[in-house]
Amino acid sequence: MARKRLCIAIPISVVSDTPHLREKTSKIGLIGRAAAIFRVDEIVVFPDAPSGSQKTEADLVSTLLSYLETPQYLRKRLFKLNPHLQYAGILPPLRTPHHPLNRRVKELRVGEFREAVTLSRTEQQTFVDIGVEQPALIRGKDLAVGKRVTVRAIKVGKVVEVELANRDEASSYWGYTVTVENRPFGSFVEKRGFDLTIATSRYGSPFADVTGEIVERWKAANTVLMAFGAPSQGLGDIVKREGRRLSELVDFVVNTVPMQGTETVRTEEALVASLAIFNLILELKR
Repeated sequence: MARKRLCIAIPISVVSDTPHLREKTSKIGLIGRAAAIFRVDEIVVFPDAPSGSQKTEADLVSTLLSYLETPQYLRKRLFKLNPHLQYAGILPPLRTPHHPLNRRVKELRVGEFREAVTLSRTEQQTFVDIGVEQPALIRGKDLAVGKRVTVRAIKVGKVVEVELANRDEASSYWGYTVTVENRPFGSFVEKRGFDLTIATSRYGSPFADVTGEIVERWKAANTVLMAFGAPSQGLGDIVKREGRRLSELVDFVVNTVPMQGTETVRTEEALVASLAIFNLILELKR
């Protein structure tokens, strides 16, 4: 089965049931870890409040998710002092391939991918930080300073040379991007045009009942969206305020936690349960 582009959508109010910034940070850490474990390519944060601005909450969620995804050696260069990051120290390490532990030039390999940030430039070359003792050189490129880029090592020695690369070219999972969506969920789903859209809900069909259909659709899809509700309201309630029906908006509405023993399942819990089930079933059906 070909590698799919997997996107998850979570509401801005995902941390609304958590009063303290430390606990909010911890919850976002769980979400980011789950996304990385199950190779999510994009996390979309969408508005879900019936009225009023959610800008502060959106900034918090997106900043923490982005910080967690950024390799440690680039964080100080890319993130300034920010009150949202007060408890960033409790975020768990992702330990993904794009967060390498190697910090030494002599251990670099030609062809190795790295995340980098541009340090300085001339008309013909740009120096970038790739997380080793010395800056690497990109020849023939005049890039803006402070820009994050993906690079590939092409020469390792006294001078380390790299070239710009597409993260999709990396053979290993290369982290997720974070998108803050301004459109409500229904409009966002329609405009993005995913090949397969799956909403999770306790009122959805039991996953076992639709496994065969989902697997067949999954095989043919290049882009997949899996969406989750908020702590205080499910996706059905969220789209109802838009004058829409969830079952008409997505391809499948699925209950991935049948016979739940608790009154509610938190978003981060549903995320882990759902991604784990899909990962297992789709791997077995390859």
